[in-house]
Amino acid sequence: MELSDIAIFVEAVRAGSLAGAARRLGMNAMAASRRLAALEAELGVRLAHRTTRSLSTTSDGEIFLKHAQALLEEQASALAALRPAAAGVSGQLRVTASAAFGRKVVAPMIAAFMHDNPELHVDLLLTDDQVDIVGQGIDVAVRIAKLRDNHLIARRLADNPRRLCASPAYLKAHGAPRLLSDLAGHSCLLGTGTSHWIFVRNGKAVRHKVTGRFTASSIEAIHQACLGGVGIANLSAWDVADDRRGGLLEAIELEDAEPEPLAIWAVYPTARMVPAKVRAFIAALEQEFGQGRHHPV
Repeated sequence: MELSDIAIFVEAVRAGSLAGAARRLGMNAMAASRRLAALEAELGVRLAHRTTRSLSTTSDGEIFLKHAQALLEEQASALAALRPAAAGVSGQLRVTASAAFGRKVVAPMIAAFMHDNPELHVDLLLTDDQVDIVGQGIDVAVRIAKLRDNHLIARRLADNPRRLCASPAYLKAHGAPRLLSDLAGHSCLLGTGTSHWIFVRNGKAVRHKVTGRFTASSIEAIHQACLGGVGIANLSAWDVADDRRGGLLEAIELEDAEPEPLAIWAVYPTARMVPAKVRAFIAALEQEFGQGRHHPV
């Protein structure tokens, strides 16, 4: 088997078409189709159902995909071991992060990372949805959450404290809550499908029911509604730091509780043969947070 043929199969699955794989690999679609057909002939199985515009794996293709990815990872690791450190990493790196955090923190950091690694290609997926990183071929997910998937490998990057915030106009009109129970008399800005916020009181986590007139599936939309004086939001400290410094938002300190802090994690599919590009990216993330540019206020 030629590793270049295996790479065509893996890229075709990631792109969802042979044409997309061919563009990423710098070849024409006809040649990619012939190479994939040759790989199938050598293996004696059909790996993918394909049309001119789409591609999906067969059951045999789904089984082979994990082995194919492992083979390519081993090749990349072997080549990285032979490259001088100054040459940087190469290949395609697929990263996902939430929309607000990705825009404010990850994307600027990636720009510097790409300058240091001129042969690296990066595909950044920004979404507030929980992404299946294995199913979508993601190399690294940057997540702010309590992790639930024990099948993934996670490295803690930094703390992520949260703040209750409101605009000066909202606080002038409605006053500021002093106790957790006071939130019942306020309009809270909630994620779609959310009915509770989690707080820490006397060292223990408590779920507290909150209500409001505005809900959204996007943290950025909640942030904007908070700036517009619609209500009180529970947002990450890094997300509201500039607005607080500029006087656009004010932090609300309750006397008997505080929002439960989360953590920022780098999540990746496996600890076995982690590609050099993934190791380098996680190291760059750790350096980014270690330099204190995103410390809360």
